[in-house]
Amino acid sequence: MTKNITIIGDGAMATVSALLLVNKEYNVTIWGAFANYTAEMIQTRENSRYLPGYKLPDTIKLTAEDDKAFADADVIISAVPTQFVRSVWTRLQKYVPTGVPIASLSKGVETETLLRPTQIIEDVLTQVGKQDRSLACISGPSVADELAKCLPATVCAASKDEAFAVELQTMFNTHWFRVYTNNDLLGVELAGATKNVIALAAGMLDGLQAGINAKSALLSRGLAEITRLGLAMGASRETFFGISGVGDLATTCFSPTGRNRTCGEQLGRGRKLEEVLESIPGIVEGVPTTKSVLELSTKYEVEMPITQALNAVLFEGLDPLEGITKLMSRGLKAEQIS
Repeated sequence: MTKNITIIGDGAMATVSALLLVNKEYNVTIWGAFANYTAEMIQTRENSRYLPGYKLPDTIKLTAEDDKAFADADVIISAVPTQFVRSVWTRLQKYVPTGVPIASLSKGVETETLLRPTQIIEDVLTQVGKQDRSLACISGPSVADELAKCLPATVCAASKDEAFAVELQTMFNTHWFRVYTNNDLLGVELAGATKNVIALAAGMLDGLQAGINAKSALLSRGLAEITRLGLAMGASRETFFGISGVGDLATTCFSPTGRNRTCGEQLGRGRKLEEVLESIPGIVEGVPTTKSVLELSTKYEVEMPITQALNAVLFEGLDPLEGITKLMSRGLKAEQIS
């Protein structure tokens, strides 16, 4: 029997996921939060704001009506920017069908609570007694425009429920999109969030024309920070050296179109944060996540000097060049990964 898939969100990853799934002959519904934009997508059959140039087949249903979002849904995909997950799922909570599993595509940590996306969803659904369901995330190096072109990519489907992870693997896997399973939901979500922080710093190095040596050093030391935090929180070390860890980190730090790297590059060139954020379509997840990760590092007593320096650049007025100088001037020590 053909599965019915509801995708919550109308961004690039939501759209490219819908294209992939409908090509595998699933019944797909995209729910968007903004009625006017959803109406435009229905009329043009294109997501001109976030994934222009790719036509949406007529078989993909589009709606902004809350009570029609989950009609006959067998699986729900949440593709909402992390800082908006709570408000969107609070808006929809009374319509969410009981027991239907949910997979998140979001990458970040909520600033107010320090919760990961699947934890936010669970928290919201607990309020209406609907938390009893399988939760998962799909994460890895997955630039939306490349996926829309069917270029080769790999990701992880992570869940404490192995059967649901396997179900997602089967749903999403194609000859060009390879999906692995992983039981470390905490680690995969944390890796997806923290890599955006390091990507902002990588972009700053690009803006300052600091060179490839500096960028590679940042990536490797950034991975060390991410791993230390993950281990302190109870994640698996192996996760951070896999597809959803170093794989996603490398893509985000080097992708010329990535929002986080691009934001950092503009900051490195001397532009103000507010100005940069206004010029970039969509949400730059790494900016609010930097605050959250710094709070997590304090909570779990983990040293994260790159995150600390980046936070100072973003929110305390530190010049990016001075931030790099401070990092390079730290006390000499033996290299430690974790």
